Amino acid sequence: MKTKELTDNELVSRFISGEDDAIEAIICRYKNKLFTYINLTVKNQHLAEDIFQDTFVKVIKSLQEGKYQDNGKLLSWIMRIAHNLIIDHFRREKQINMRSNDDFEMDIFNSPRYSEATIEQELVNNQVMSDVRKLIDQLPPDQKEIILLRHYGGLSFKEIADQTNVSINTALGRMRYAILNMRKMIEQYNINLSVS
Repeated sequence: MKTKELTDNELVSRFISGEDDAIEAIICRYKNKLFTYINLTVKNQHLAEDIFQDTFVKVIKSLQEGKYQDNGKLLSWIMRIAHNLIIDHFRREKQINMRSNDDFEMDIFNSPRYSEATIEQELVNNQVMSDVRKLIDQLPPDQKEIILLRHYGGLSFKEIADQTNVSINTALGRMRYAILNMRKMIEQYNINLSVS
């Protein structure tokens, strides 16, 4: 059976049994969701790459030490490890008082993902994404976290509730208030989020 057809729990068991290709399958399965979440949270591609690597180093070590309990929530567990590493990073940075406010850097002209788009479309898309990110950054922390986990991390509300230690209703309520707050800000600042 191909590794991509196996469940998360089967892959974890195989990795613990010594099959290294099982961890590669786990990384491939969740790398996009995880990296997107980290990158949008830290807003720095190089830092995001470092935290992404640190996350999987910790995942591997924790699996080898038997710290993962097979509960069908592997992605939530991995996201929590990344979330904790992000928090640790900003705590350390705050302690040395060198927090950077640099914007997320990305070479829009060399990204293969946008190679079919015209420069004008790319600029519009970038502006819309920048505007949305600024709106998200103005939300209260609990609402911001829900938006990032749901729309950029791709987690279900059940997974979000588990990761943030709240009920599903609380997670849904925070999402509702986040959307309402973003709509108010769009009207207040007269922001146009349409992509043509």
